[in-house]
Amino acid sequence: MPDKVYNVLFLCTGNTARSILAESIVRRDGAGRFRSFSAGSQPKGEVNPFALKVLRAANYPTDGMRSKSWLEFAAPNAPVMDFVFTVCDSAAGEACPVWPGQPMTAHWGIENPAAVQGTELEKEAAFVAAFRYLKNRISIFMNLPLRSIDSLSLGAKLREIGKLEGSSNPHPKAG
Repeated sequence: MPDKVYNVLFLCTGNTARSILAESIVRRDGAGRFRSFSAGSQPKGEVNPFALKVLRAANYPTDGMRSKSWLEFAAPNAPVMDFVFTVCDSAAGEACPVWPGQPMTAHWGIENPAAVQGTELEKEAAFVAAFRYLKNRISIFMNLPLRSIDSLSLGAKLREIGKLEGSSNPHPKAG
């Protein structure tokens, strides 16, 4: 029996930077085991050029990347998600659509690299840092024993990953 391929959705407000980085990381590093998607609650309609530059420099895919609404993934014909991760604090606080299939969810907030003011080099450095933090979290996630871990333990592990270095909210409220 072939191994299950897990669908993973990364959410942010604008779907221009962090969620795009995460989608690309999973697309390459999880190929054959994971399918990745990204979306935003208020998509800006275009991907941040620094996100694309950082992905290309690290040899990660950028083809087909676009800023899109999370409503695409709540539609009846959308892929059923196994995991949904918010990567920005504002999206985590919004009322999300109901996701078909009751996916596991967690908040993996990362500071918004697109909000950095400064030189082109400083802006690019912020995207490189966000990429590194997301890559680390995704690597840990993809190495979890997803087929054999119970859902309660898995949920706790997913939340722990969100508290790793680079968290935009290192002391989230219990809830």
